[in-house]
Amino acid sequence: MRGVFRSAFLIVFLLSSATVFGANLQKGLDAFSVGDYETALAQCQPLADEGNVEAMFCVGRMYANGFGVPMDDAMALKWYGLAAGEGHPEALYNLALMHANGWGVAMNDVPAAGFYRLAAGFGWIPAQAAMGYCYKHGAGVEKDMVKAYMWFDIAAHHGDLSAASERDNIGDRLTAEEVQAGQESAAAYLASHEGQAEQVGHAE
Repeated sequence: MRGVFRSAFLIVFLLSSATVFGANLQKGLDAFSVGDYETALAQCQPLADEGNVEAMFCVGRMYANGFGVPMDDAMALKWYGLAAGEGHPEALYNLALMHANGWGVAMNDVPAAGFYRLAAGFGWIPAQAAMGYCYKHGAGVEKDMVKAYMWFDIAAHHGDLSAASERDNIGDRLTAEEVQAGQESAAAYLASHEGQAEQVGHAE
């Protein structure tokens, strides 16, 4: 009988802990969104230390921008890296930005393109457009206007109007066969990633 009570208590405790865990995270994220960074850090840092992905990303953003803490690129890279390791698409995108701009690391378009590609694979639209720019300018990848067309077409498919404009501008300089190749590659990519959740937004 004692074992039954002990098990029941454990279940209630775990459920209560999960509720508090979620409430604290939401409180932290809500505080971040309104600029209350002291509360955001107080709520998110302990959760980040415990491995909560959204909390890790929130802490990374605070260090990257100097929100409520001294701006610290090394700390931003640490927390973005941890969140990215768990497949957080915007953390991957922000790591790409840091490598592309030389924030806290040596400026290097090769790892930037790699992080963009990973984020794009998770459906992060700005990263899909960024891959278009990488191929358009040969930044971190070999310059390839057909692949640039493909990536801009993918981002345009998800509603990115700037990407649609870039795609159309590139299309005007390609042959009909090249445009068709880019469209077919985009369609194949979209079909292969159809089951993945799409993330719509822009990094800060």
